Amino acid sequence: MLGIFLDTETNGLNWSKHVILEIAFIIKNLNTGKTIDTFETMIIPTKDEWERSNAESLSYTGISLNHLESKGISKSKACKEIIALFKKHSLERGKAVFICQNPSFDRIFFNGLIDVETQERLHFPYYWLDLASMFWSKHISKNAAFDTFSISKDAIGNYYGIEPEQKPHRALQGVEHLITCYRSVVGFPGKDSQAHV
Repeated sequence: MLGIFLDTETNGLNWSKHVILEIAFIIKNLNTGKTIDTFETMIIPTKDEWERSNAESLSYTGISLNHLESKGISKSKACKEIIALFKKHSLERGKAVFICQNPSFDRIFFNGLIDVETQERLHFPYYWLDLASMFWSKHISKNAAFDTFSISKDAIGNYYGIEPEQKPHRALQGVEHLITCYRSVVGFPGKDSQAHV
């Protein structure tokens, strides 16, 4: 089974008017932890999409229009490159899953990049798993202070002695931090003797 560890950076939180500005994912063998491939790109928004940006979201990522115009690619090119990579590695349902910190956020924005009909036609993985639930299921029964139990990625990392994600937040460093946390929460059984308990 392959894991698509994915993160996005957007120009706001509202999927109906905001878009992905940056997307990154690392494909790993979930048994051995071996990296199969890595993808990272910025996506140039239309003028209207950029004008609808939320200033707080942009300050969170540090992404500027100059960044996008100098380093980004078009939405259509990003779609083609992602689809080609998924085909190359047979990333299909039953063979791969998405893993995110916040899949309810990332998935809806991903659907704005590659529409659901296309994902269905190409048998993209159906399941979007989240690190927070993995940590929750492993630790909630042991936590006496239920009302102070945090499941943010930085809080999960802190539990295992992992430094917080660097700021400003960028997609690839978010993925790398996610994988570091995942290794501590779940582990790669064919490589790690066991995940931390």
